[in-house]
Amino acid sequence: MEIRDIEIFLTLAEELHFGRTAARLHVSVARVSQAIKKQERAIGALLFDRDNRTVRLTTVGAQLRDDLLPVRAGLEASLRRARLSATGKAGALRVGSLMLSGYDLERYWVRFRDRYPQWNVQLSFARFVDPFAGLRGGDLDILIAWLPIEEPDLTVGPTITVERRVLGVAADHELSVEESASPTVLRNFCHPTTESAPEYWVDSFISAQARKKTRIERTRVVTSTEELVHLTATGDIVTVQPRHAARYWNRPDLRWLPVPDLLPLSYALVWRTTAETDAIRAFADVVRELGPRYE
Repeated sequence: MEIRDIEIFLTLAEELHFGRTAARLHVSVARVSQAIKKQERAIGALLFDRDNRTVRLTTVGAQLRDDLLPVRAGLEASLRRARLSATGKAGALRVGSLMLSGYDLERYWVRFRDRYPQWNVQLSFARFVDPFAGLRGGDLDILIAWLPIEEPDLTVGPTITVERRVLGVAADHELSVEESASPTVLRNFCHPTTESAPEYWVDSFISAQARKKTRIERTRVVTSTEELVHLTATGDIVTVQPRHAARYWNRPDLRWLPVPDLLPLSYALVWRTTAETDAIRAFADVVRELGPRYE
């Protein structure tokens, strides 16, 4: 099977529509149909069930898709490494962060780039609703996430930042007139949760210290950071956040209250134990050398 035919098959397996597949790959519908028929003849079985209205993967097609996805990922990774090598780079260090901005951690990026110019740092914002998917799927080398993390396949490295916590409420919320909030008052309001993140990890954002004093209600499922902010601003939920959230979500419909009785929240480097590399170890050494940032 040629590389272009692999791409056609995988795109059709995702789109399940010949026209959209052709438009996405900038080829004709006839070219897509020809490639699929060629693959089916070579394999000796249908890869898709199709009629005038629908296109569906067959069992054989689904198995082929699952087998080819890592092959494509490997090819793309090889091409990335080749491009980096052509520019004098040894590779990339892909860092995802659950903090709102990489700017606060600029000194770590600068030190690492100065000391290890052979590695290109690629920064991205990680989704808290499924925090470890990027590591486990091979899309990230390092994740910056809050503690504790109790995942047997992940290594927890040095702490990179420690922050006091604040409570986000709507500007017209009954708590908005207060100067601060206490852990015991948190039980009176709804807090967000997710369907994919570990429960112990989500709960730790309010901290075990607070949970010992009160039972926290988490009944509103959120699927994105944007939804979390929106529901806080409308008063549907309140949300405990690290203090830098008050700067990056500085909106007229939100109010941020200190929660002085909660312990600070620590963020650390996390990586998949079996995928540890020289670049990961080098960045962890830089963080240990500079020490954690405090806010």
